[in-house]
Amino acid sequence: MLIIGIAGGTGSGKTTVVNQILNQFPEKEVGILSQDHYYNETHHLSFEERASINFDHPRAIDFELLVSHLKALKAGETINQPIYSFVTHNRTEDFISTHPRKVLIVEGILIFTSPELRDLFDVKIFVHADSDERLIRRLKRDISERGRDMDEVLSRYQTTLKPMHQQFIEPTKAFADIIIPNDRHNRVAIDVVRALINQKLL
Repeated sequence: MLIIGIAGGTGSGKTTVVNQILNQFPEKEVGILSQDHYYNETHHLSFEERASINFDHPRAIDFELLVSHLKALKAGETINQPIYSFVTHNRTEDFISTHPRKVLIVEGILIFTSPELRDLFDVKIFVHADSDERLIRRLKRDISERGRDMDEVLSRYQTTLKPMHQQFIEPTKAFADIIIPNDRHNRVAIDVVRALINQKLL
């Protein structure tokens, strides 16, 4: 199994990069695990307590479960990937039955902050984007998909997102094998990743 880690700041375009890669290959051969589904279980907390969690800090992620799921897939086992709701700030009762693939993509803003998880990646990719562009994308996504209002998103950006990016995410760029500086125009990096996957699928 070829395991590819794709990290980068919030709104950097990771999903776009992942989709550009996935669109070229059969679904049964290339799978995906998203860090967004591996936030800690918080059913014991009130909604207000859950809403106040700093979701951009590594301690918000259940890395133990993510690592164990990745190792299980690598061993040929099927896993039940949790589903996280950004509306209720908690995992749902549902799950995604995920089967082993020849190629597995793991994506998320904080996946390179865990040494144990990092060691499982065969290829590490960091998607870089200008901070203003990332803010605009975050605004659009959180308002349209996650039920936030603009003031809430802007406040969270200044108090949490920006400092967490500078403290935890940006430094992990040093671990990347490939840095994609602009996901919309840098076709060379995408083609390199596709070539690596093609070699695995032969």
